[in-house]
Amino acid sequence: MEKVVGYVRVSTKGQVKDGYSLAYQVEEIQCYCQDNNLELLNIYKDEGISGAKVDEDGLTIEREGLQELLSSFTYQKVSHIIVLNTSRLWRADMVKVLIQRELKRHSVDVKAIEQPNYSIYAHDPNDFLINGMMELLDQYQRLEIALKLGRGRKKKAQQGGYAGGGVAFGYTATKGQKAIQIDERQAEIVRRLFSLRETHPTWSLSQLAVQLNTEGYTTTHDKSFTNTKVQVKRIIDREAFYKGAYRYGQIEANGLHEAIM
Repeated sequence: MEKVVGYVRVSTKGQVKDGYSLAYQVEEIQCYCQDNNLELLNIYKDEGISGAKVDEDGLTIEREGLQELLSSFTYQKVSHIIVLNTSRLWRADMVKVLIQRELKRHSVDVKAIEQPNYSIYAHDPNDFLINGMMELLDQYQRLEIALKLGRGRKKKAQQGGYAGGGVAFGYTATKGQKAIQIDERQAEIVRRLFSLRETHPTWSLSQLAVQLNTEGYTTTHDKSFTNTKVQVKRIIDREAFYKGAYRYGQIEANGLHEAIM
């Protein structure tokens, strides 16, 4: 038995104009599924919301019922959405493209009771054009966001603040704080490693790792240093950082973080 879900929507104006009440749409969908031997898993509803409603900044559709329906595809497999007509799903081309893109990602089609031959997989030149424009807009927005983030990080780095990326061993980052803070347990290991390196300048990374392990020190994830000498090299390579300097790409500055050594 083919599994499907239903979707109903009315806006204040649409209900008056079309006479498509929620109850009427629900009844029509239930009858259609019964007549066509379809297993109706659920009917999702949006009341008093326009079919053209979309958050243009985030390119998301501002309908809770529809959002719940689309997210349900991650845990339930259905072949179709059943609607009275396609205007219940969309009225604007941008909304249409956003919904269809999500449906196609999950191999779901639309059955419209009043449009029996409709399918989102039918070839429509207008859809091809709009899809291409939407993909370009998505790419532009991603590049714009990346550029803004990059500028912000560079400015922060120039001031010596933590600009993102992996936090150096010996420190921890707290959301809302301008600078990273010392992790005392890890900082003790950093100091001990450089002390060993100064005392035994000819020791290899493996020998340094073995000694840390022998003394009971562990990595961030409480694993032995013996088999992770790369962690030892990473700490040694950041000697300037542990002394208070900060580097981000080609930017070097006096760090806002407290020096460990």
